[in-house]
Amino acid sequence: MIEQMFPNVNWDRLWDATMETIYMSAVSVFFTFIIGVALGLVLFLTAKNNLWENKPVNVVTAGFVNLFRSIPFIILLVLLIPFTTALIGTMLGPSAALPALIFGAAPFYARMVEIGLREVDKGVIEASRSMGATHSQIIFKVLLPESMPALISGITVTAIALISYTAMAGVIGAGGLGDFAYREGFQRYNDDVTLAATIAILIVVFIVQIVGDQLTRVLDKR
Repeated sequence: MIEQMFPNVNWDRLWDATMETIYMSAVSVFFTFIIGVALGLVLFLTAKNNLWENKPVNVVTAGFVNLFRSIPFIILLVLLIPFTTALIGTMLGPSAALPALIFGAAPFYARMVEIGLREVDKGVIEASRSMGATHSQIIFKVLLPESMPALISGITVTAIALISYTAMAGVIGAGGLGDFAYREGFQRYNDDVTLAATIAILIVVFIVQIVGDQLTRVLDKR
């Protein structure tokens, strides 16, 4: 029955494309989390009345975040082609999409990290300072643990956005389900191939959402 519904789908190619999408999403989510948390911490800590209050650093970091967050992803892909080629050695394939995916998502996630840190009770931070905690202890033992449910919830939303970004990257040769749907579905008028790729993307998104929601519930002690 499935073969009758999807007569033009090459299932081995669909599986390979799904693995490429998962690879691009997983690697970019990992680096987006690291960079996003670092940028979010700088944004929060250098703001007025915070531990590292520093207006010039805050303004420059906020400007960098706002700049890259405002550029549409498909344009960012094209703008970063020279950088990607110099870094990866090619502009084609799943690995070539990683720089644009990370540059596109990390600033977006940094703002979510900053919002999560702002929700931490100021009284807990002041209590830690009054007990003689160092800045690093406040960051790693108070701020990050207290905001972890928000950080996980934020990276889940960002991961789902990254999966959609990988589909767009496929249009310019990055591989994955977007490339599969575009080249073997849209360009060859095989609607069943496009539908199969869409279903595969939806399954990946649902799995990410379920895992993210479960982690958030486990970490949220309120």
